[in-house]
Amino acid sequence: MEEVMTKNPKALTYKVVESSDVTDGAIESILNEWVSKGWRLDGMQFAMRESSKRPSMVFILFTKPEKRS
Repeated sequence: MEEVMTKNPKALTYKVVESSDVTDGAIESILNEWVSKGWRLDGMQFAMRESSKRPSMVFILFTKPEKRS
């Protein structure tokens, strides 16, 4: 696979949103809020408890191009 390099790659700004409410409604609300503000979903990480099969927290990662002045 060939890697493509650009002369002026845009730097990214990262946003991490943490939530202990790991329901579909809460995650959907967070996604809709930050995407409407111009952020792009980069991924999600879930923190699990040993005593439960459900995650106890979610970390939702967003990116957007860095504004250059």
